[in-house]
Amino acid sequence: MRTTDDEAGVRLYFLSDGPDGGHAETLMYGPLATALAHAAQQEPAVQDGLWIATGNDVIAYRDLVDE
Repeated sequence: MRTTDDEAGVRLYFLSDGPDGGHAETLMYGPLATALAHAAQQEPAVQDGLWIATGNDVIAYRDLVDE
C-alpha cells in the first residue's frame, strides 16, 4: 500500500550507478510534500535516480509522479 499522506515522514535519496553498484546519497528526511517539492527542483537527470522511502515502501520518484 502506498503512503499518500503529505505529512508522512520519508527519506529522499539519489541512487547513483557505478562500477561497484553505485551508492545512495540521502538528500533529505522530512514530510512527503517537502520531499516531492525538493525532488521537483532537481535536474531531470538527477530526478531519474531519485527514490522515496517511507516506513513501509520504496518507490522511484518518477514512478510516483507519473502515477
